[in-house]
Amino acid sequence: MGYRLRGLTYEQWKEGEEYVTAARTVTEADVSAFAGLSGDFNPLHTDEIFARETPFRTRIAHGMLTAAMATGLVNGQGWFEGTTIALMEQVFRYKGPVKFGDTVHCVVKVAEKKETSKPDRGVVAYDVNVVNQEGKAVIESRWTCMMRRSQA
Repeated sequence: MGYRLRGLTYEQWKEGEEYVTAARTVTEADVSAFAGLSGDFNPLHTDEIFARETPFRTRIAHGMLTAAMATGLVNGQGWFEGTTIALMEQVFRYKGPVKFGDTVHCVVKVAEKKETSKPDRGVVAYDVNVVNQEGKAVIESRWTCMMRRSQA
């Protein structure tokens, strides 16, 4: 017997339901690796002396790093494994800083479902909040995905 994919199909997502991911702590190593990968060495993220003079008083993680971590946290749950046909759109609103040592998780709410003209797929919109250890949303986002439907 082969590996069975864990992803939820279009029908299994119910409007209004919420799902919560595991959490992870953002480290200096995460920020350094992301700076190297992205080429974004803005001193706000990489220079503690510079960052002390900013409103945050210390270095903060890149917004896109936090967004990428959100994608990893959500996908790590298996909810989209093998059932996502396409990521159609992601819209992010950055609400607060993520500092080194902050621990974040995601709260995913099924916002909307739409039928398509093709019987093997549907579109689901998710409201995805990245929440820190204080319970504050640091990112509010909307992800729209094309999802497989259950086999007839």
